[in-house]
Amino acid sequence: FLFLFLLFYFCELVMSKRNNTMSIYRVPPYHYLHVLDQTTNVTRVVIGPITFIRQDNEEVVRGPEKMITIPPRHYCVIENPALRDSDGEVVVDKHSQVKLKHSELEIRSASEPFPLFPGEIIHTPVTPLTVVAPNSALSLQAVLDFTDDDGVERIAGDEWQFKGPGTYMPRVEVKVVRLLHSVVILSNQALRLRATNQFTDGDVTRVTGEEWLVERVGAYLPGVYVEIVDTLNSYVLTEKVALHLRAIKSFKDSIGKSRKTGEEWLITFEDAESYIPGVYEEVVATVNITTLSNRQYAVVQDPVIDGKQRLGAKKLVKGPESFFLQPGESLEGGVQDVYVLGEDEGLILRASEQFVDIESDSSTGDDEEEEEEEEEEEEVEKRERSGVLRSPGDRWMIRGPTEYVPPVEVEVVAKRTAIPLDDNEGIYVRDTKSGKVRAVIGETYMLDQNEELYEKTLPPQVEELLASNKDPLADRSVRGGKSTTGGAPRSRDKTRVVSYRVPHNAAVQVYDYKEKCARVVFGPDLVMLGPDEQFTVLSLSGGKPKRPNQIRALTLLLGPDFCTDIIQIETSDHARLQLQVSYNWQFAVNKDDVEDAANIFAVPDFVGDMCKAVASRVRGAVAQVKFDDFHKNSARIIRASVFGINDDGKVRDKFAFDTNKLTITSIDIQSAEPVDQRTRDALQKSVQLAIEITTNSQEATARHEAERREQEAKGALERQKIDDEAAAEESKKSLLELQALSAAVESTGQAKAEAESRKEASIIEGQAAVKQAELKVQALKIESEGELERLEKARKAELEFLRAQNELQLDRQKRENELEIEKFQKTVEAITPAAIIEMARAGPDAEVKLLQSLGIQSTLITDGKTPLNLFNTAKGLIGAALNNSDS
Repeated sequence: FLFLFLLFYFCELVMSKRNNTMSIYRVPPYHYLHVLDQTTNVTRVVIGPITFIRQDNEEVVRGPEKMITIPPRHYCVIENPALRDSDGEVVVDKHSQVKLKHSELEIRSASEPFPLFPGEIIHTPVTPLTVVAPNSALSLQAVLDFTDDDGVERIAGDEWQFKGPGTYMPRVEVKVVRLLHSVVILSNQALRLRATNQFTDGDVTRVTGEEWLVERVGAYLPGVYVEIVDTLNSYVLTEKVALHLRAIKSFKDSIGKSRKTGEEWLITFEDAESYIPGVYEEVVATVNITTLSNRQYAVVQDPVIDGKQRLGAKKLVKGPESFFLQPGESLEGGVQDVYVLGEDEGLILRASEQFVDIESDSSTGDDEEEEEEEEEEEEVEKRERSGVLRSPGDRWMIRGPTEYVPPVEVEVVAKRTAIPLDDNEGIYVRDTKSGKVRAVIGETYMLDQNEELYEKTLPPQVEELLASNKDPLADRSVRGGKSTTGGAPRSRDKTRVVSYRVPHNAAVQVYDYKEKCARVVFGPDLVMLGPDEQFTVLSLSGGKPKRPNQIRALTLLLGPDFCTDIIQIETSDHARLQLQVSYNWQFAVNKDDVEDAANIFAVPDFVGDMCKAVASRVRGAVAQVKFDDFHKNSARIIRASVFGINDDGKVRDKFAFDTNKLTITSIDIQSAEPVDQRTRDALQKSVQLAIEITTNSQEATARHEAERREQEAKGALERQKIDDEAAAEESKKSLLELQALSAAVESTGQAKAEAESRKEASIIEGQAAVKQAELKVQALKIESEGELERLEKARKAELEFLRAQNELQLDRQKRENELEIEKFQKTVEAITPAAIIEMARAGPDAEVKLLQSLGIQSTLITDGKTPLNLFNTAKGLIGAALNNSDS
């Protein structure tokens, strides 16, 4: 029966779920249902605990659900809350429908669990109350007009703060905008604030957009209408760092001084150790101190004097000095070193404005003591009277040794250093006033204020020849390219006197365009050009055959030297030949005669002129003879044509040119080749035939000599072969004899060797056994002695250890006793014997006084265990009584 009942109940439950309807609802405690009466369309609340049986005209639209429980310090927001009367009861209409406050919110705090009536919605679930921590605040805004608990009327849009510590109770009329945290202001910090709306900050009214600083150290909580713009750190000022500020608006600074817009000033360590710029102050830069040593100075442009800036003025500051540049000031050229001039140095100065140049003593020495004021004034007046009036543009020069600091009216144009010159060195100097140029040679020279170095220009050909660094003798055959002597091209200092070393047996011509005269310098010598002098460049013919303008040189070699030329001639029988002729030449000049020396440069191209003259003479002489005669007597014909024949019919020794003193001393025909091809072929065939005949003859002689040597070699070879065979037979005989002897020795020696080896082995074995026994005995002895020594040392070490340990214990006990004695003595000395006696008497005296205060003449106190001598006790009592009676 039970089974059938459960089966029926299960089927009914399944069918009811399938039809989404249940007839019985078991509502636990603190749960509720929303039941809709389909007849009246009114929804009511059923609160548990209850077993609810649904009627046919009813429908459960919600539940069973758990009631809303709000724990302490929590809240929730209900939308469309039920309307309640003054007693807190829910108000219903005539249809028993719960009345709701539509579109309104209600905040409910901790209370008994409650259900939601039909139409109520949870707008905000159960939420903990907002706890505002210290140094924090909630920014609140009113969304409706209301009067708060403090009686303050709030209008929609008003903002205020709820500052912590505290717990904020929400209201439906108030919206939480944000949570604000205080900002911690550290030392040397400030907050830059801006007002977002007009409000009153204490006694100060802030307008919208106004900015100000808060420098109070600690936590700062900004107000409702306050915006934090930035956190400013202070600038730490030292004796070497200052702050350059600019006012962006007219105001009165923290020092109490009025500042105008755009005004700039400095804040130094004397004003404040640290500084935070105000809202109307702009930091332009941090200014480092300018420090001048006693060897430095500076010129300040646009200086600030007595609080006013003198635009266009200059101020000289000499070291040692330290100062800050004021706003608008600048250093002309930065920090500059004092000009220290040596003996070979000087300064060119120029006055930029009129002033009196007071001469000062430039001698150096130890520092002297300061003079009295009257003497200093007299000295200044004396210097002013002896000063030099300088006008703008004046130039002058001061020379060392001295120290010089230029005044602001003086401009340093240049620093001059004396130029040391050797005897072979010089410089070109031009006077800037007169324009004259002169050469200074062989002395140490310093340019003065009206002089400058002059750059002497030379023709490009001369510059190239001087820079090529070629040797006139060794490189005379080089046409361009590098020098064979290995010298690298060098650049010329145009301010230095142009010098040229004339080699031995050579000459150089120098022309002075100012004096319009020339001079010839013979080597070895050094040529130094004056300001208006130039070298005479030689343009000579060169090559084979000679072509003009092939060689350019400054030096004319006097010889003896040679030159080679190729000329073409034609004989009387019209045979054309090409001759390569070499001439030896030299200049026969008297170096002491000026006119004679100038004549050697009379012909610009003496090589071309010489070669043309010789070639014309040779052609004229050869044209009168036939080829065969010229081929037999070519040397005599050419020499006679060039040198000529004297009255005796002999060929002269030389051919002289009177114009330039050139002399040809000899002529050599190096080669003669026909120009005509047929003549050249015939000569070539004849030469080849002669060479062939000579070659065949030499071949026959060589072949005969080779055959002879071959026969001699064959005979020597046969003889040697016979000798070698005889020597081989003798060697074979000796070999057989040695083999027989070796076999005999081998048979007898083997047996003897075996016996000897066995004997030696027995001897070695016996000696080894004896040696081994001796070593064993020696090893046993060493072990015994070592063990005995070890035991002796161990016992000795143990005795030493015990002795040392006993001594340490005795020493320790002795020291402890001494310490105890010293401690007891110091304790007694500290307490004093009188105090010890008093301490000992304190107990008995206290007991006596106690008994006397109680009126007890005598007493006996015992613990009941210690035996007493009653006789002595009684005697003491009787003695005490007698003493009392006597007293």
